[in-house]
Amino acid sequence: MGSYEEKLSILSEMIAFAKADKVVKESEYNFLLGVASQLGVDRKTFDTLFETKVERVIPNSQAERILQFHRLVLLMNVDQEQSSVEISRLHNIGLGLGLPPSAIEQVLSVMHKYPDKIVPPDVLINIFKAHYN
Repeated sequence: MGSYEEKLSILSEMIAFAKADKVVKESEYNFLLGVASQLGVDRKTFDTLFETKVERVIPNSQAERILQFHRLVLLMNVDQEQSSVEISRLHNIGLGLGLPPSAIEQVLSVMHKYPDKIVPPDVLINIFKAHYN
């Protein structure tokens, strides 16, 4: 994983995404807090990200970009609701990460085939592999 600034950027992007529907639900907050913990970001710093802007840093490697997209898909589905605003924003974030539009669409389509819309990591990776070949 990249620098501390990159980790804060990842979390900040995820928080902004969680706010897309104007409210961050407890399930979303807890999911985000878990990601912060995995990234080694303490709770106090994490909580300040809800009010403070940080510079956007796009992950360098394609694998890290796909991982960030996967985190966002999981975040969108953690509350069992997907709004058209969230789907549109997720699609645009994926494009901003430089991911293939067709792979983004495929992930958003196949997620409905899995329990709780959780796309298994190996399925996600295979989708992106197919679009890079």
